[in-house]
Amino acid sequence: MPAPRTVYDAVLQAARDVNKLGCALDAEMLGTALLGSVYAVAADDRAAAVRDFVGRFLTATVDPDTPATATIREVFATLVPDADGAAEVGHATQAPSWATQLGRVRPTGCWAYGDVYGDQTSYLVTFAYEDSSDGGPEHAVVALVDHNIGITKDVFVATSATPLLAQVREICDADELTWFRSEDPGRLRDEVGRHLQVTDELSDLPSDGSLATDRALASARLALLPAVTTPPLTEPAGPTGNDLVRDFLASPEAARYELPAGAGAAADVASMDFCLSLVLDHAASLPGGDPLRWSPAVAGLFLLDWVHRRAVLDLDDAAMMPRVVRAWSAYSTGRRNLPAAAVRETEEALEELIPEFARLYTTGERRSPATAAVAQLISEGVDPSDTAAIDAWLEANRDD
Repeated sequence: MPAPRTVYDAVLQAARDVNKLGCALDAEMLGTALLGSVYAVAADDRAAAVRDFVGRFLTATVDPDTPATATIREVFATLVPDADGAAEVGHATQAPSWATQLGRVRPTGCWAYGDVYGDQTSYLVTFAYEDSSDGGPEHAVVALVDHNIGITKDVFVATSATPLLAQVREICDADELTWFRSEDPGRLRDEVGRHLQVTDELSDLPSDGSLATDRALASARLALLPAVTTPPLTEPAGPTGNDLVRDFLASPEAARYELPAGAGAAADVASMDFCLSLVLDHAASLPGGDPLRWSPAVAGLFLLDWVHRRAVLDLDDAAMMPRVVRAWSAYSTGRRNLPAAAVRETEEALEELIPEFARLYTTGERRSPATAAVAQLISEGVDPSDTAAIDAWLEANRDD
């Protein structure tokens, strides 16, 4: 077989047996896998790249010369209906009988499940074809939203919905650190869609999962859900800002870890205030900005990465940080009424993270160039806020 001359030839060669497939779902799974290659290699707006590719493909194959070409055109037009020319693609007489069922599905159930910390939420929607004999079995779209990085981290299509749903229910029922509920279809579509738009702009996609291969089919299915009609879920209002800090410092958790009160040594109080401000600044940098959303994952992001890249700690600050994060962890998990198992898991994670935090502080290997420069100035007795002192230091250290 001669090598494909164009990318369109390569697609047609890969889809040459599409008419031999047994149902519409099989064809849509093939189509989304082919489009996944376009999505994966796109440089910027991946969704737009797929849409543009389908439009150009439909133009290039406007006079299909084989039944397989006519069928894959229908598949692509179904998966990406907003592509140029998709609305003009009709049903080919030489297509298999199941081609009339392409995209002819209805949602049959919407659910959400996730961890009690709020790190990740998975959304699951089941769909059924109008004619299951030609269309295929009831299937499911699952999307994983990561709230710590603010993206839809993975999507996949399961070709058998009932076993998957039963398995998810069983896992959540057996694990007190997870929850499961029915979900409003509009809210589900909005949550996944908003986070998927961020994913589409990533320069590097998450390496695990089926995000690229299943993205086109998952998006086509989720587009069938109604637009959001209910307000987002809200938690009862609690203290924020200065009120939150005062509440924390007056809490039994702050006393348990012997955080210095206002009458304590000035240096200790200053270090405590600085460390606490970093905890809150880190929370504000995460999607949602909830300072009370604390978990092993959030603690790891803070202690092993963010604080080293964004702040310069002196020895007093580094010594104070473990006391502050232990107290904050106990306070925030208590305020959110997390299960005892979640509290224990978070405490155990901290005891593993804190020694690594200390090591990274000592080596400075995670510092950004900016924080490394400031740390160098401080170590040589230069005040980073004194412009004249910095100019003098630069002059003294200028290469001849």
